[in-house]
Amino acid sequence: MRTSGIPDRPRVGLGGEGALRTTGRDAGAIEVITAALERGIRYFDSARAYADSEVYHGRVWSERPGRRDGVFLASKSASRSYPGAVTDLKMTLGRMRTDYLDLWQVHDLRTRPELREIEGPNGALGAFIEAKESGLVGQIGVTGHHDPAVLAEAVERWPVDTVLLPVNPVEAVLGGFLDRVMEAAEAAGVVPIGMKVLGRGTYLAPDGGITAEVLVRYALSHPVRVAIAGCDTSDHVAALARAASGGPLDPGDAEALVEAFRPVARRLAYYRGVL
Repeated sequence: MRTSGIPDRPRVGLGGEGALRTTGRDAGAIEVITAALERGIRYFDSARAYADSEVYHGRVWSERPGRRDGVFLASKSASRSYPGAVTDLKMTLGRMRTDYLDLWQVHDLRTRPELREIEGPNGALGAFIEAKESGLVGQIGVTGHHDPAVLAEAVERWPVDTVLLPVNPVEAVLGGFLDRVMEAAEAAGVVPIGMKVLGRGTYLAPDGGITAEVLVRYALSHPVRVAIAGCDTSDHVAALARAASGGPLDPGDAEALVEAFRPVARRLAYYRGVL
């Protein structure tokens, strides 16, 4: 195992969606990954469920083996059973052309029955723990954006190192992820990572001053180690890197941003399911 902690700088990472959650778009996806490397970004997100995202990464790292060192590579498995998770990890390592992951995450935890299945006798959690103990992965984590109470329970019950959760102004209005899950993570010594920062681009309103930079800086005003965002182009990557250099949003500006979202927050939390 050759792994290190999540990079402290920059506090942004390349999400596994955008140009990466596609099939047959090798040139554009590889351009985005390469642009992120050139901008100093070292945290790279992916998942078995994200179309050819893992394959694109595999092509980059196989062609640039020296660049893999110093990069924090994360992926996920949505399998709930032990054998399913074991198979997923083998496929992920093969597709990404690497012999280890820095972070492997239980993907998209939604319900308590899922939680019980994952931690049960033949559940996926056993595969995650074994993978960490064997050195195939450096850290293990859990992700969720559906029910904050369920995600908080997983953070409290499971031996995870990280939790990936939505961090945006909508969540400040609705509550749950930015308070309960964050508090559970702090109490358990689990590192929070922010996602859904831009709401798939639906939160952007440049004419109203709500830019990608503002939303990323808003996320960085919370106690996340890193905020990730999917990018479609190298220009998007450049904007993500610039946002990190701007630092957290000032408290007054953050509060004003939340108020701008308050009237429409429930409608914009598309990833939570039915509210």
